[in-house]
Parts: sequence; C-alpha cells; structure tokens
Amino acid sequence: MLSLGRMKNNFELIKNEYGFYQVSPTPSEEEITKFYAEEFYTGEYKNFNDSSLEVQVNDKEFFQGRWQDIYENFIEIKKKLSKDTTMLDIGCGWGLALQYFQSKGIECYGFDPATEAVDYGKKKGLNLKHAGLQSMDVFSGKKFDIITMLNVLEHLSNPVLALRQIKKILKKDSILVIDVPNDFNDFQTTGRNIHNLKDWWVAPPNHLNYFSRDSLVKLLEYLDFEVKICEASFPLEMFLLFGENYVSDEKLGKACHKKRVLFEENLRKQGKSKVLKNFYRSLANLNLGRQIVIYATPK
Repeated sequence: MLSLGRMKNNFELIKNEYGFYQVSPTPSEEEITKFYAEEFYTGEYKNFNDSSLEVQVNDKEFFQGRWQDIYENFIEIKKKLSKDTTMLDIGCGWGLALQYFQSKGIECYGFDPATEAVDYGKKKGLNLKHAGLQSMDVFSGKKFDIITMLNVLEHLSNPVLALRQIKKILKKDSILVIDVPNDFNDFQTTGRNIHNLKDWWVAPPNHLNYFSRDSLVKLLEYLDFEVKICEASFPLEMFLLFGENYVSDEKLGKACHKKRVLFEENLRKQGKSKVLKNFYRSLANLNLGRQIVIYATPK
C-alpha cells in the first residue's frame, strides 16, 4: 500500500490526454478516503484550502457572496428553479454551503468521508451521509437537478470515472458545478520564477490532479457535457507580481487573503456584483484566477 505520508517527495506529474496533470503513482480511493477521514480537517492540512470550518465561519460574508453567485448562475442557466429542486454536494465537508442553498428552498443532500464534518452538518438539520469517494451514487440511485463538487475533483484518483458516475445520477436538464484550483496559470508560474520558488501548489496527497480552464472544459466536453459558464476567482498570485511573497510568509499570506476578501466585499456592498462576475468570467477566458468554476449540463 502506498504511504501517503511519504508521497510528498516520491511522485511525478504526468500530463494526460485531456491536458491536466496527474500525480503518479496514484493512491487508491480507499487510501484517499482514509486520508480525508483522518487528516484533511486536522493537523498541517487544516487550512490548506477553504474547506475548514474555522475559515468558512471567520469569512462568513465572503463565502455567502460566493454561494450567492453560484445560486444566481443556477437561475441564469435554468431561468427558474422548481419548488422540488434537488441538490447533491459531493465532498460537502461541514455543510455550510448546503445550509445556504437549503435556505433558498433547495432540497439538499451531501456526503463526505470525514465523520466529524458530517456529524456537524447533521446537527444543523442537513441530509448528509458519511461515505468515501469510491462511488458517487451514495443515495441509492437517486437523481439530482444540481450536483456540486467544490474543491473535490483535484483530490480524486480517477476524476474521469467519477464524472462518468456523476452523469448517471444527474437528471435531464440538470447542472453540474465543478470548482477546482487553476494551477500552472501564467500569474502563478511567473510569480514562482520571480521569487525563485518551487511549485508550492503541487501538494500530494492533498491534490492529485492539476487543472486549468482549458483542460477541464476539454474533459467535460469529451464526456458529453455542454459547458454553460466559466468563472475564475481572485488571482491571488498577482500579489507575487507586486513583490509580496506570501508563499514564504504565512503572516503576509493572511494579509493578502484579507485584501482579496475586502476587494470582493467592497464591490458587493456598492452594488457591483455584476461587474465582479464579469471580471471573473474574463479572467477565466484567459486561464487566470486562483480557482476555475465551470457550470455544465449533460447532453
């Protein structure tokens, strides 16, 4: 069995036919599930991304703005959501996003390999299950109007298989939302070169796949999805181009994150949410932005 603890320095990246990079050797889904159940929300990985409860609670307004954008994009694609709209969040974590969408009248479901996170969500009244990442069909063949994978696809050993499984549990005229880090983008690699850094974003066993806007679109189209919307998130690596090496300075990193949060919150407070959305869509077309979010429908 592959030791995930020793994987950090014993791997190579291979660019596959879809254009995204994958870690080799790849751990099994069982090993990945064990990692997320026991380590992802604790220890050194706790604040690796936006999945920790502490991060989401501390930046509540910021995350609610993000979830509101997602909800508005549902409306843009479908025009109107029916009263019996169902949604599945794969890798739902603590369920804070589902709490938001449930407040919008959506019937919400979710699953996650971390017992502590699932128990927390259940106490909030959510329909969650503790389940690994081996299968996407956790609710006994139930089909959904909306499926979200927010910071999940980059963690899976076989993302192509996962997307095939997801397609089987999507209803007709449904929406799939995938949010992944936008890695090896030009701001990122330029910042790396300026500051003589390593590829800090390459971090197995946490991330096993490294996508761009173009490679994720290519993968989805190969699997007979129609891409409806592509958006990016704030290009955090831009701070590196300003000379602020937040990668090597945790305190500076927190300060840069706070500036990013203020950037979005100030625009929203001034009624400029549409400007912000158009800005992020333009960045996505350039393969820029820290994250890429794609909305697609099955053909």
